[in-house]
Amino acid sequence: MTLSYYPTMINKYKKRSKISEAKFRQIVKLFALDIEASKIAELTGLSRKTINTILYKIRIRIAEYCQQQSPFDVGEIEIDESYFGARRVRGVRGRGAKGKHIVFGLIKRGGKVYTQVVKNCSKSTLMPIIKQKVNKDSTVYTDGFKTYDGLVDFGYKKHYRVKHGENEFAEGRNHINGIENFWAIAKGRLNKFRGISKGTFALHLKECEFRFNHRHDDLYKLLLKILRKNPI
Repeated sequence: MTLSYYPTMINKYKKRSKISEAKFRQIVKLFALDIEASKIAELTGLSRKTINTILYKIRIRIAEYCQQQSPFDVGEIEIDESYFGARRVRGVRGRGAKGKHIVFGLIKRGGKVYTQVVKNCSKSTLMPIIKQKVNKDSTVYTDGFKTYDGLVDFGYKKHYRVKHGENEFAEGRNHINGIENFWAIAKGRLNKFRGISKGTFALHLKECEFRFNHRHDDLYKLLLKILRKNPI
């Protein structure tokens, strides 16, 4: 009686791999090029289930990497929150976010963005994130949302606000165009998936963050470096 099996192959990017290193590199290359999972499966000859599993694990490593890279040096920091999913009632935050993913974001002008899925936009939820990620000597820009009241009391002496409700969107350096630009890019990218499960949304969001922060880098080489250091 002959037993069929798939031997474990040497692959420095994947533990106990049944996929050759060359094949795995091909998957990473296609992922770096932002090719859809169904097309990657077709091009590599692997099942969609196998590709989905690999991409899920790659996104976990990406999220871990983003978390390690997230603290901000002193600089100009824009802070905002956004809602992903069904359309939100204009001007309504918190209660108006039912059924949507609430995302809090920070971006350093001329630098990187940091995102985090949050349960609500209360001061008790957002302030600890700001205190952890933003140096108090930074210049902080927000909109007029009441949660950001009291940033000065928390040690952020240079806090400027854009009051969207008064049709004020940009005056000199007093704007949050950078983080709003990222929201537009992220939403446009995620829309192509035609629905993302609640359980994987945060990973897809971190992938958007990763691609934005390293848009001028060779993503293929960077991903291989990350996966070599910490195989999936």
